[in-house]
Amino acid sequence: MTATPTTPPAEGCIDTQVLGHVLLIGINRPAKRNGWTPPMFKQLAEAYTRLDDDPELRVGVLHAFGDHFTAGLDLPAVAEYMRRGEKAIPAGLVEPHDFGLPDYRRRTKPMVVAVKGICFTVGIELMLGADIVVAADNCRFSQLEVQRGIMATGGATLRMAERAGVGNAMLHLLTADEFDSAEAYRLNFVQKVVPAGQELDAALAIAQRIAAQAPLAVVATRLNIIKAVEHGPLAAVAEFIETQKRLSNSEDAAEGIRSFVERRPSRFTGR
Repeated sequence: MTATPTTPPAEGCIDTQVLGHVLLIGINRPAKRNGWTPPMFKQLAEAYTRLDDDPELRVGVLHAFGDHFTAGLDLPAVAEYMRRGEKAIPAGLVEPHDFGLPDYRRRTKPMVVAVKGICFTVGIELMLGADIVVAADNCRFSQLEVQRGIMATGGATLRMAERAGVGNAMLHLLTADEFDSAEAYRLNFVQKVVPAGQELDAALAIAQRIAAQAPLAVVATRLNIIKAVEHGPLAAVAEFIETQKRLSNSEDAAEGIRSFVERRPSRFTGR
């Protein structure tokens, strides 16, 4: 598909589009290779919050307009925030990096990301903070903060080691080297690699498949995986019985049984 962007202001913006139960979230500053500014971070958090709060929305797809996902932070625009130790995202919203910062909400619904071209710094951290990543085969990745005298604080120091092991995290974080889609796939940073130009369609197909499942069960499954990763298997197992009891008493569980007996696709409502 081809998403249609609005004409962005100089500082860029985040465009949203609803397709059924899927919220498309588009990074829109192609003239600057989608370099991130404070207004863009605020709007992204608002889009993630909309996804979580709207009962009709079940899955998000983060993508970008233009040839590149993002060249990273627009450092002159965000440097003062970093010096003051402030975030451009207002408290109370869903924080898109999703690592549990105080005063911010954590996302509950799934997020699929389509990356292409240049995907530097914050781009890698946003995709690692999502759930499923589809990469075009022309991607160029780099976590290059150490070249700028700063540290990656959007989750790369956590999730690169988690996905690929400490040695691989050290290799890419400490050298600020550039690597391609095949390496990102090898390291479990992305889940699929497709020919350039097909990444958004592939990501949307995954999102629509997720959106067709029972929403309460999807959210519970996602959160249990996160619980296991962050707090260990025993913490996740401890939730099994109560979560299954709650889900089994839902209207969607009853619909799942009916559709099985009647041999038809399920029609889930999220209740």
